[in-house]
Amino acid sequence: MTFVHRRTVLRAAASGALATVAGAPLVGCDDGRPPRSAGRPSGSPSVRPVPAGRVPALPALPAGLPAQIEHGPRARKAVALTFHGRGDAGTATGCLAEAERAGARVTVLAVGDWLDAQPRLARRVLDGGHELGNHTMRHLDICALDAKAAYAEITQCADRLRRLTGSIGRWFRPSKARVATEQVVRLARKAGYPHVLSYDVDSLDFTDPGAAAVRRTVLDGVRPGSVVSLHFGHAGTVAALPAILDGLHRRGLRAVTTSELLT
Repeated sequence: MTFVHRRTVLRAAASGALATVAGAPLVGCDDGRPPRSAGRPSGSPSVRPVPAGRVPALPALPAGLPAQIEHGPRARKAVALTFHGRGDAGTATGCLAEAERAGARVTVLAVGDWLDAQPRLARRVLDGGHELGNHTMRHLDICALDAKAAYAEITQCADRLRRLTGSIGRWFRPSKARVATEQVVRLARKAGYPHVLSYDVDSLDFTDPGAAAVRRTVLDGVRPGSVVSLHFGHAGTVAALPAILDGLHRRGLRAVTTSELLT
């Protein structure tokens, strides 16, 4: 996988786009299939499912990964750009398009109510060669919820993912927290996610500091193996992405999915 190194084209595209302790894996869950206990929640909307055969096969993960993953191997010349999946569809498709123009692949952690409002974006993510995971149902402070409510936040989003794509996805990221509590890690594992995906670089793009600030924060903090937190729903993120990808390319770093980073 290589990057398209054309800053002029990327900048023009950005302006056009403007007009997201080791754990023992559960056998049979790491391929994205939900456990039996994650059934359909009451009152969930009717969405047309996509045949499971269309879900891209995921590479096997190495043994011994921690229950919470903040970064990948530092010796690998790659990084994972991860997007919190929420916000208007225009910024989501803008970010995906910018990544694809540069030959990059990203990981999208989708919020369940966003999938309800934008169901076609689940397929758009996967059809672009990207990875799709779970970022809770309503983006509440999951670490502050009791066990029943927190588990519902995880499994209801998983149900949306499964019915839209045929898979619950490999990754779960807690909402409103960089690091999950032990309770949330345990509940995520129960729901079919052996690993909680954290990050070591926070772009702070959700504060809307402007494209230049987002670019600086990412490129100043990124290292080989980094997992970067970004957000859909913010115009500054779309505008910053070409320069971020160009900066990674100059350092010899490829932007890959989280699964690719870790395998």
